[in-house]
Amino acid sequence: MTNLLCMVALCGFLLLGGNTPDTVVFILIIWILILCIGLFISYFSAKRRSDRLLGMAEELEERYLIPEVLEKPKRAEDQMYWQMLKMAERSMLEQVENGRRERNEYREYIEQWIHEIKTPITAIRLLCDNNRSDLTREIMGEVEKITQYTEQTLYYARSENTQNDYLIREIRLLDVIHDAVADNKYLLMQNQVVLELPREEIYICSDEKWLRFILDQLIVNAVKYRSEKPMIRFLTEDMGEYVTLSVQDNGIGIEAADLLRVFEKGFTGQNGRNVLHSTGLGLYLCRKLCDKLGIRIRIESAVREPSKEQRSGTKVTLTFYLNHLIHQVQD
Repeated sequence: MTNLLCMVALCGFLLLGGNTPDTVVFILIIWILILCIGLFISYFSAKRRSDRLLGMAEELEERYLIPEVLEKPKRAEDQMYWQMLKMAERSMLEQVENGRRERNEYREYIEQWIHEIKTPITAIRLLCDNNRSDLTREIMGEVEKITQYTEQTLYYARSENTQNDYLIREIRLLDVIHDAVADNKYLLMQNQVVLELPREEIYICSDEKWLRFILDQLIVNAVKYRSEKPMIRFLTEDMGEYVTLSVQDNGIGIEAADLLRVFEKGFTGQNGRNVLHSTGLGLYLCRKLCDKLGIRIRIESAVREPSKEQRSGTKVTLTFYLNHLIHQVQD
C-alpha cells in the first residue's frame, strides 16, 4: 500500500513537472521490477530461515525449548514476541521440573512402601511354614497373590528407569524357570497345574531378576485363564545366534480380535471381562521390560471352537539374541 501511494504521488509530481506520460510509465515499470525483485529475495530469504528453524524445532525432543533455537530479532515488535516466548519457556521449564520432582517423590514412596510391606509378608510366610496345615497352605496361596501384586507395582514404578536396576550377565535359563515356578508353587498346587520343564543346559545373557518377573507374569496369566485340566509347558531351543524360551498353556485362549492389543496398557479384552482382578498390566509390563532388555516377545493363541476338534491355549515366546557374546569375550 505504501509503494502504491508513493507511485501515485510520483506520477503526479512528474506529470506536473512537464514530463511525458511515456517517461512516467517507464519509471513506474523500473520501480515495479525493482520492487518485485526485492520482494522475491525477501520471500526466499524468509522461507529459508523459516525452514531452518522448523527443521531445528522438529529435531528437538522437548518442543517447549524452541525459543532457545530462535535468534534474537532486530525489530522491536519481533523482540517483544521473542521475549514472550522466552517467558513461556521459563514457565514450562518450571512446570516440567515440578512434575518430574513430584513423580520421583511418588515413585520413591511406592518403592519404600513395597519394601515395608514385604516385612509382614515374610512374617506370614514363616508362620505358615512353621505351622503346616490345609489352612496355612491356602493362606500361602493368597500370600503369593499379594506378593505378585506388590512386585508388579514395584516393577511398574521402576519400568521407566530400568537402566539403573538391571545387571546383564550369563545365566542358566533352567535356573530362572525353576525360580519362577517356586515363586508360584502354591498357586500351581491349588489349581493342580501340570508342569513340563526343559532339560537342556542353555545359557543366555540377560538380567535374572527382570526375566524372573516376566516369567512370573506369564505363569500367573496361564493359571488365571486356565482350562479344566491346566498344563504349562516350558520349551527352550538353542538356534546358535539366538535362544528361544516358550511358555505354552492349554487354557481358554485369546480371541483373534484381542490378540493384537494384549500388550497395550490396561487392555483386558474379552477374557479380562470374564475373569475378576484382571488389571491389563501383566503383558504390558512384559513387553516394556523385554524392549528394555533387548528381548523379542511374541504371542500366539487359539480359542476352541465348538464345531471343531482343536486345542485351545496360548504360547508366549521370548527370543534372546547374541547370547554368544560372553563366550566370545571369554575366548
